[in-house]
Amino acid sequence: MNAFRLAGDMTHLLSIILLLHKIRTMKSCAGISLKTQELYVIVFMTRYVDLFTKYYSFYNSIMKIVFLGTSIGIVWYMRYHKVVKQTYNKDEDTFRHFFVILPCFVLALLINHAFTVIEVLWTFSLYLEAVVILPQLVLLQRSRNIDNLTGNYVFLLGAYRAFYLLNWIYRFFTENHEVRWIPWLSGLLQTAIYADFFYYYIKSWKNREKLKLPA
Repeated sequence: MNAFRLAGDMTHLLSIILLLHKIRTMKSCAGISLKTQELYVIVFMTRYVDLFTKYYSFYNSIMKIVFLGTSIGIVWYMRYHKVVKQTYNKDEDTFRHFFVILPCFVLALLINHAFTVIEVLWTFSLYLEAVVILPQLVLLQRSRNIDNLTGNYVFLLGAYRAFYLLNWIYRFFTENHEVRWIPWLSGLLQTAIYADFFYYYIKSWKNREKLKLPA
């Protein structure tokens, strides 16, 4: 644990709190991609398969349960809540998200730290998380009205990955220069995907304009 890792976890947690706040108080999931949320469920389920078999720390276990539980809860709200589900932008959420699952899984089978079930699933979760935001970004590009909570939610998700990159850099220089190519490259790709959104988010904030992504 270090300051960058903690900042990343808290930023990620804050993004989820913002999203749940929007869904529960406004009874709306407008502007939120169900497909991205479903991919997050897959990411957390495959990453945390060791939740009940291997203990690292109380903090680690609690965060795993929170991320997994909230991701499932968000998908439930968007699919089954009688009011929330009616606000879902299905016609704009058109990214074929299931087509990214198989390539990520095949890549995890071919390139991993160790060919075990736990390691392959963990590696798969990293590869999938690198592209998990794509359906959400496509939805935002097609949305004419991006509310502040949705914009802040996506920004915090990107910031969480940026903090994790700083965490890995810090650990490289403090933990015997251990090279971890899989999380590093996955994290770099994921942060790069957010770069365009960051630019327009900061620009809109600086100019006090409504956030709008180019089509």
